[in-house]
Amino acid sequence: MAFGTVSVIHLVLNGADASPWDSITKCLIAPLLAAWVVEQHGPRLLVVALGFCFLGDLFLELGDLFIVGMASFAAAHVCFITFFVRRGALDQLRRRPWILAVYVIAAIGLVAWCWGGLENGLKAPIPVYAALLVGTAATSLATDVRAGVGGMLFLLSDGTIALAEADRIDKEATTTGLAIMGLYILAIFLLTTGILNREKATIAAGPGFDPTRRTDCWPKLPAHLA
Repeated sequence: MAFGTVSVIHLVLNGADASPWDSITKCLIAPLLAAWVVEQHGPRLLVVALGFCFLGDLFLELGDLFIVGMASFAAAHVCFITFFVRRGALDQLRRRPWILAVYVIAAIGLVAWCWGGLENGLKAPIPVYAALLVGTAATSLATDVRAGVGGMLFLLSDGTIALAEADRIDKEATTTGLAIMGLYILAIFLLTTGILNREKATIAAGPGFDPTRRTDCWPKLPAHLA
């Protein structure tokens, strides 16, 4: 509830350009979600990923630290990718290679569209970061549908930032900021809840259940744990 409340307040403040309160609420979003993961006894790697998201939000609000903020989000994506790989994402991608292919094509198109408008200092890190976005999007979708939608929204959110930095869209427009933050908030929420739901179901299934293997009869979460 705290995460949802602060997210709505932030979007309102963002739309009203109410500085510095919009920046303050922005930097509370990921920590509140991480606190909920801890309360739910969720995976530590997910908490670490959300911690890096917080650092990314913080650094992006501190003026000339865009690259540092990007590096923090890159670390978050490494955590997400690592988690999904540990849950069998690579085996699923081998069975459904179209997932990775679609995302790679989309990322190449996005980078190509942005390339001519990017500052020289961004031309090296942007393709690397795009690859990490693709990694999160593809491995999450290969593991869980809800988390996969979150990974896709993360790519759309950061893709919008890239377009704004390349002056392909108006970075000063209120709608741009709202789109970026709205997509980002939904992205980390769906990634987090997708991961937690599957982890709880795995625990409920007992020690003999292998969460890395795809099955048509994934255990249902008992009502008292839902």
